[in-house]
Amino acid sequence: MEEVKKIVSDIKKGAIKPIYFLMGEEPYYIDRISEYIDTNVLAEEEKGFNQMVLYGRDVTVEDIVSNAKRYPMMADRQVVIVKEAQDLSRTIEKLATYAENPQPTTVLVICYKYKKIDKRKKLYKTVAKSGIIFESKKLYENQVADWIKKVLAGAKYVIDPKASQMLVEFLGTDLGKISNELDKLKLILPKGSQITPDHIEQNIGISKDFNNFELRKAIGSRNVLKAYRIINYFSQNPKDNPLVVTISLLYSFFSQVLQYHGLSDKSPRGVASALKINPYFVKDYTEAAHNFPMKKVSSIINLLRDADVKSKGVGAVSLSQGDILKELLVKVFA
Repeated sequence: MEEVKKIVSDIKKGAIKPIYFLMGEEPYYIDRISEYIDTNVLAEEEKGFNQMVLYGRDVTVEDIVSNAKRYPMMADRQVVIVKEAQDLSRTIEKLATYAENPQPTTVLVICYKYKKIDKRKKLYKTVAKSGIIFESKKLYENQVADWIKKVLAGAKYVIDPKASQMLVEFLGTDLGKISNELDKLKLILPKGSQITPDHIEQNIGISKDFNNFELRKAIGSRNVLKAYRIINYFSQNPKDNPLVVTISLLYSFFSQVLQYHGLSDKSPRGVASALKINPYFVKDYTEAAHNFPMKKVSSIINLLRDADVKSKGVGAVSLSQGDILKELLVKVFA
């Protein structure tokens, strides 16, 4: 995120590079940087003749170079944006010759999503000398809640830890999807607001009472009645609550509870640091570890592996998602 801010800040100051090679697994920042360049490098009246968007599936590297070598018309520079450039992965290395001596009046933006170029090869080395290479890395799940908090803080909002966890568990690590939902909330709520689970439920449609976060908490606290109510809700709404996601999140939770049992420092700060979780949720892990000894946690992890296999149709063709969850809970609480 800091690297993105620096790229944008340099462009604002007029320190514009002739090549921006944007690559990596996370498309969100690739899109944000290319959109910023698209919107801000040229004035509106200059864009008609001097800004073009190409798509990797429709062009060759030679086409890109030919367009990049053109001179701008009635402007100081032109902008050439190549979207979906990963479709040119077999020939992208040919761009190295242009990168050795790029047209100084052209801003060439290569959007190379979901892949990376080889750092040992000529293209990487030449672009690194003449332009910017930005690698957009996928965030781990335990980093996304903090990302949400920072994005909202930049827009003058705060978010309840449970609310951010609901977004992560429902939307996963797709920053584009999460950003879209945050934009909806920012349109509805005035600046300075605290975003709560109620806001998430009312405006995004994620139930604040019947979700994977609440299921995990109910199991950890051995609240049998609440856990069964949640899985019954899941059974009635399977499309919104896929079993594979539920099992994955429970597996992650109990793996961390197992790790908790092995910690020498069980202070809130020590646990939060070791498990890489928000300190707000430490009490959930403490309670789960109290209710489930290490041996039982190991057994639960094995039960979750079995449930995962059954969710994929192995040895449980006739069982519904709800039945698999009910069977799992019976064994967990046994």
